Amino acid sequence: MPRRRAIPGRSCPPHYGYSPAVFARPADLRTRSLFIVGGLYGNPFALETVLALARRENATLVFNGDFNWFNVDADGFSALNESVLRHAALRGNVETEIAGEEGGSGCGCAYPEWVGDAEVERSNEILKRLREAARGFADLRARLGALPMHLVAEIGGLRVGIAHGDAESLAGWQFSQEALRERPERAQALLAAAGIDLFACTHTCLPVIQEFVTPRGTALVVNNGAAGMPNFRDTHFGLATRIAHEPSGEALYGTRLGAVVVEAVPVRYDHDAWLARFDSVWPDDSPASLSYRKRIASGPAYEMDQALRLSENAGALTRAA
Repeated sequence: MPRRRAIPGRSCPPHYGYSPAVFARPADLRTRSLFIVGGLYGNPFALETVLALARRENATLVFNGDFNWFNVDADGFSALNESVLRHAALRGNVETEIAGEEGGSGCGCAYPEWVGDAEVERSNEILKRLREAARGFADLRARLGALPMHLVAEIGGLRVGIAHGDAESLAGWQFSQEALRERPERAQALLAAAGIDLFACTHTCLPVIQEFVTPRGTALVVNNGAAGMPNFRDTHFGLATRIAHEPSGEALYGTRLGAVVVEAVPVRYDHDAWLARFDSVWPDDSPASLSYRKRIASGPAYEMDQALRLSENAGALTRAA
C-alpha cells in the first residue's frame, strides 16, 4: 500500500506520540493547589493575570503548551518565554515546532477534518512567522525543545495527568469537546489505560469538563480551551484549570472529585490592551487576524453550558460569568 502523504498542519511526526502507559508512573510533583494554564498564545496580559492568581494562594503553576503563538515580536517572544520557563512547563506543538527546523509538519496542529483547509494554511503561516522570530533566541529554543510532553501530578490523593493534547499525542484531538461528545468511549479507554483520575489538557481551543467511569472510579477530562483568548460567546476572558482542596470564589464552573475541587477559573486579562497589541502585530489581512481576531474581540460561538458534562449526581459547581 502506498504511503499516505503527510499534509502540513493536519499531520504530525511520530515523535509527537506516546503510550497512555507513560502516565502510570509516580507523580512528578505534589501540591495542595494547582493551576494548569494552556493556550496563552503569546498574550502577556493573560500571563500577568495567571501569575497573580497563583501568587494569591501560593499555588503551583503548570503551563501545558502553546504559550507561544501571536508573540512574533522579539521583545514579546523573549519576555513571555523567560517568564513561563521559571515554572513547570510542557511543550505544545507550537513550542516543539519552533524549537526545531521545518520538518514538513507545518504548525503541527494535527487538525481534524472539521477544520477548514484555509484555517489550516493560515496556522501554518503563523507558525512560519513565529519560527522566524524565534531564530534569534537559540538558548530559548533549546530550552523549549527540552521541555517534556507530559507530567503527572498528585493532589489530594488524586492522580492528574497533564499534557498538551491527549493521552496518546502531544497534538491529539481525542479530548476535544467535539470528540468527547461524539466518541466518549475512546476517551474512557484512554483514561483507563493511563491509570489516572483526571486528565488536564488544552490544544483544541474550546473548554470542556466531562465525567467518565473507569476501573479506578469516577474520572474527568478537563480541557481549559485557551487562557489567552475568550472561550465563550460575548466574553473577554480566558480560562485556566484550577485543582485545589478548597473552592475558589471566582470559578465559573466545576465539580468535586474525591477530596478536591476541579474548576474553570476565568483569566480576566486587560482585553483592550491585548486587542491593541494584537492589532499592532497582526494587521487586518494577516493570517492571525483572519483566523482569530473575531474570537479575540467577542469570543467563539460556544456557550458555557456546553462545557460542563457531568452526571446528575456529580455535584456541579457553577456561577454566572
